[in-house]
Amino acid sequence: MTASLSAHALRIAAVSLSAGLLAGCGAADRLASVGKPPALSAIENPTTQPGYKAVQMPMPEAMPVSYQPNSLWRSGARGFFKDPRARQVGDLLTVRVDITDKAEFENKTKRTRTAAESANVDNVLGYEGYLKKVLPGGVDPQNLVKAGSTTTSEGEGTVDRKETLTTNVAAVVTQVLPNGALVIEGKQEIRVNFEIRELIVAGVVRTEDIDSDNTIASEKIAQARIAYGGRGQLTDVQQPRYGQQVMDVLLPF
Repeated sequence: MTASLSAHALRIAAVSLSAGLLAGCGAADRLASVGKPPALSAIENPTTQPGYKAVQMPMPEAMPVSYQPNSLWRSGARGFFKDPRARQVGDLLTVRVDITDKAEFENKTKRTRTAAESANVDNVLGYEGYLKKVLPGGVDPQNLVKAGSTTTSEGEGTVDRKETLTTNVAAVVTQVLPNGALVIEGKQEIRVNFEIRELIVAGVVRTEDIDSDNTIASEKIAQARIAYGGRGQLTDVQQPRYGQQVMDVLLPF
């Protein structure tokens, strides 16, 4: 028993030490940036970032392209003149992010149940009198068994959520799928004083949904991933401290 407790204590100490070292590394980086605004991220190729995965989706069979002799028209072309809209890897397009979500739910449940049971023995061929000899004194055969129960359950829940986000962000085409759909990804960072606001947009779009001014609405993005957040002094104050976050993970209660 003692050896088991010792091993358990050693594991807890090892986890605590590891958490402390990680927190120390993060604290050292933060101490080095005291008095300085948060640094902007470098402009990088999204496809070379760790964790990037090319999108794979069900695709129709590829149609062969045939050229007509002595003709400027190509079979399968979407237009005769050059289209300024994004259509290949590296092209840019503007995403109009306009999200207005509102959800309101109100649920109320109430349940009540009352049950009563009663049993008596008035006459059993004259043997009902023997019940007083077998059972404790004061037994009344007419009220031999009486039971009752009452159950009440009541629940109430309310959800009221409102979210509004309206902005524009430029995205780059990172991949062209076999059916012509474009995989896009865009990131925007804005620093105001000591706070950085980040907006990330990614997803799959159809070239037909891109407007003539090379813009597309966010609701037309399939598999859309839109993130809006920030980092800096204000965000840091709103977050629980590292020690509290570690304890929330480790403590089972």
